[in-house]
Amino acid sequence: MSNEALARQATERLARLAEERVDHRFKGLPADADGLTVAELAAQRRNLFRDGDGFTSPVLALSAERLEHNLALMETYTSRHGLAFAPHGKTSMAPQLFHRQIEHGAWGVTLAVPHQVRVARAFGVQRVFLANELVDAPALRWIAGELAADPEFRFVCYVDSVRGVELMDAALRGAARPVDVVVELGAGEAARTGVRTEAECAAVAEAVTAATTLRLVGVAGYEGEVPKADPERVRSYLRRLVALAAELDKGGRFEGVEEIVVSAGGSAWFDAVADVFAGIPELSAPVLKLLRSGAYVSHDDGHYRRLTPFARVPEEGALEPAFRLWAQVVSRPASGQAFANAGKRDAAYDLDLPAAQVVRRDGVERPATGVTVTGLSDQHTWLRTDPEADVEVGDWIGLGLSHPCTSFDKWQLIPVAEADGTVVDYIRTFF
Repeated sequence: MSNEALARQATERLARLAEERVDHRFKGLPADADGLTVAELAAQRRNLFRDGDGFTSPVLALSAERLEHNLALMETYTSRHGLAFAPHGKTSMAPQLFHRQIEHGAWGVTLAVPHQVRVARAFGVQRVFLANELVDAPALRWIAGELAADPEFRFVCYVDSVRGVELMDAALRGAARPVDVVVELGAGEAARTGVRTEAECAAVAEAVTAATTLRLVGVAGYEGEVPKADPERVRSYLRRLVALAAELDKGGRFEGVEEIVVSAGGSAWFDAVADVFAGIPELSAPVLKLLRSGAYVSHDDGHYRRLTPFARVPEEGALEPAFRLWAQVVSRPASGQAFANAGKRDAAYDLDLPAAQVVRRDGVERPATGVTVTGLSDQHTWLRTDPEADVEVGDWIGLGLSHPCTSFDKWQLIPVAEADGTVVDYIRTFF
């Protein structure tokens, strides 16, 4: 298939998301919308809070204004610091958001496992950075097929062992194009994946050089795994990463490449990445300084609100939490207790519990004063209500969530709502 045909197919698939029929698969959406296309439902501009419009609780919504703000802010930030940007797509697994990120200047999309790459490719993403080792033979053969079919497709993945290089080489024998790889430098003895020492990195790089099916194009790592992370420990690790790139380049390991990839960056330390990468020395080829932060797209009201680098450098701007989960109070069995009808099936809870933010009654919204989330059951939120709390059965309660990566994955079709609750779009996820 030609490049033009592939691009046309991807555009058509993205457009067909709006043609999908609304039905029982999608939580929280109006029952009377069954049979409408997503585009038809969006055109009706129904309101989350208007009884006649039919949204049911619990329902997760993305703020239209805050989503756009976050996309624009990271575009400006990465441009200002001379960084290329491949936001981690595992956060949302939403092709519509992938394309909005690319429209806002992203180089491509970072992903973690082969299935996610298949989703991205199905919707026309032309540059994929797989921030993981890949030794699955069927997946490697599929990647080789994608590279052969589309000369414009750029794919890069990690390697962190000679054995892994051998497995990749065996699976890729006969491939039309070599697979680009970067040596992953581990962030410490207690970290996750990645080569632990520079000597081992050299051995892995040598193995890649000897494998005709692979091409070494750079180095990468994840500073979020630095044990007992603090600014100096993180910067020290990132300086090791830069030094590794320089050492491998000095040894001729990147001979013939068009650009040398140096990549890092989660959502907690991208200020350190920007600082250290600004000091990358001149190498034998231009350097692609690739940042991979993904949680920014929705941000959150817990974990990343506390950790975001924008809190350390407020002059750079501020991300805004774009998620809110709306649930309804269904039980008030005691003066100090209430229960809402959202639970572990609906809300992220792996890092922090949701936070009660606002209460809506009869169209009036006010702060959730004296209301605290104390736990989650499968389908209930446990609420402690202090004496000053004004909460009744039937009230809607707006919950802030922590950790976007385990919020998106619980919802297949997410309303995008303006500040007054008017729904203007729907985001489809593929987990």
